[in-house]
Amino acid sequence: MADRVLVTGISGFIGSHVAKRLLENGYDVRGTVRNANKGARIFNALTHDIADPSRLEIIEADLGSDNGWAEAVKDCRYIQHIASPFPLEAPSDREALVPEARAGAQRVLEHGFSSGAERVVMTSSMVAMMGQKGRGKEKILTESDWSDPDWKPLTAYPVSKTRAEISAWAYAEAQGLKNKLVTVCPGLVFGPDIFHNGGASLGLIKALFAGEFPMVPKIAYPIVDVRDCAAIHVAAMTADEAGGRRLMAGANTLWFSEISAVLRKEYPRAKKLPKSELPNFSVKLMALFDDRVKGVLPDIGTFHIADASYVTNITGVMPRPAAEAIIAAARSLAVNGDIDVS
Repeated sequence: MADRVLVTGISGFIGSHVAKRLLENGYDVRGTVRNANKGARIFNALTHDIADPSRLEIIEADLGSDNGWAEAVKDCRYIQHIASPFPLEAPSDREALVPEARAGAQRVLEHGFSSGAERVVMTSSMVAMMGQKGRGKEKILTESDWSDPDWKPLTAYPVSKTRAEISAWAYAEAQGLKNKLVTVCPGLVFGPDIFHNGGASLGLIKALFAGEFPMVPKIAYPIVDVRDCAAIHVAAMTADEAGGRRLMAGANTLWFSEISAVLRKEYPRAKKLPKSELPNFSVKLMALFDDRVKGVLPDIGTFHIADASYVTNITGVMPRPAAEAIIAAARSLAVNGDIDVS
């Protein structure tokens, strides 16, 4: 009998790729979704090329409720906790997402460790590392960097990811289980949208092709392909040195203007792709009316670099260059009919 792994949020961009890799590596997978419709769609997509669909099970469980979690974790050797609240419209209350994100992580950890799970891999984010004052023109992010959730410029999503991860580590340490927890902190996640669920992760690329940003803000983040992000998650379950660590998932860093340049080179007929950067004062003005811009306002002008070589040493995963992840995302979005590249 194969080892079973619980994947929370299996219908999401990262969750579905993690599940795909687990199934390919011979694991049985139980995934959680919020509603049955999403469950049926991702079940059909993930089992399309699998000889034995019984290796995948989908159940309903919500981070905001205790219902279903005892059943979800039962007989699971490992847990991949990937689910997290990420609304399409950012709430104005910067603490609005915290209760569900933090309580959801606590539920998964408590039920998982109580049921005998050997390790929990929890998806955090580099936004739980970057949100701090005084970054300057270049900021090298390390495993020990933490965002300050009380720093006022931070918006709801980075606040929730930071508070949820802090809470998870506090719980694990209090229970003497720190080495059974690993967090994965991805940068911008691009890559192929093979399950048509890229959503917010690929929203920037969709917006660039749609001409929503005639000019782009001077923003730069480390980028990771979703396939490499999934590989890091899976390797973190069993890698001896991963226990008790925060693993960054990121390759090289690109400015938004460089992302657009990669896309223009690949799709020279796509005339709406921006060719210039927006002055910083204009970004600040736009942030008054566009919550998407408000969310990146604290990061203007800083070139963020992920000091992530230790992750390759621990997991054996060497993330592919950012340009490959960008092009893979755009190609799949074009095939899906989500962008116009002509």
